[in-house]
Amino acid sequence: MIVLPAIDLKDGNCVRLVQGRADRETVYGTDPAAVARRFADEGAQMLHLVDLDGAFSGKTANLEAIAAIRAAVTLPLELGGGMRSLDDVAGMLELGIDSVILGTMAVRHPRIMEQALARFGSACIQLGVDARGGKVSVQGWAEDTALDAVQFARSWRERGVQRAVFTDISRDGMMSGPNLEATRAFAAQTGLRVTASGGVSSPEDLLRLAELEDCGVDRAIVGKAIYEGAVQLSQVL
Repeated sequence: MIVLPAIDLKDGNCVRLVQGRADRETVYGTDPAAVARRFADEGAQMLHLVDLDGAFSGKTANLEAIAAIRAAVTLPLELGGGMRSLDDVAGMLELGIDSVILGTMAVRHPRIMEQALARFGSACIQLGVDARGGKVSVQGWAEDTALDAVQFARSWRERGVQRAVFTDISRDGMMSGPNLEATRAFAAQTGLRVTASGGVSSPEDLLRLAELEDCGVDRAIVGKAIYEGAVQLSQVL
């Protein structure tokens, strides 16, 4: 199980939202590069970045902060949020991001997603599946769709996707524990490698997620629990 500390970017700051709501924001740092260095010093193997402004607007934002993080650490970086075109994806990969997470694009612009997979390969392109009540949400979780999360992910596996970041929106930022059953079912039914996201509140939650590795859940994203001190990164690693 690889634990990925999350750095969510909004207005150039490191923030966390509750259930993705922009009106429930807590700023945890004004220097995201310094936060990334801290995580690297504590032993992180990878970092998970989210461009929240990009996710809400549909346009890449926080470019300065993303570039600063890339310059600050040598760790692999994955990034989600705001990428809607092939040029957006290419720009992030050229900047030094190791893989991008595409959710809204996969729903709204599937042909571009297919082109990204063909051009950059499945190692660089991850599927973002943000689920509310088992249905896919898009546009920074602001819009719900009628798409079943499992069927949606299966369709992309058939087109070459190998990994999905699965987020239970209801748990994100709530410190209420991950939705283990939904995460297990998603991994088992899609056959994808899965990064679990949303709700981790303690080291015990990570141990429970680690028990799902046989199903394909081999990574976990942790955000608020680290910033609030409920999870000590160096200890859990």
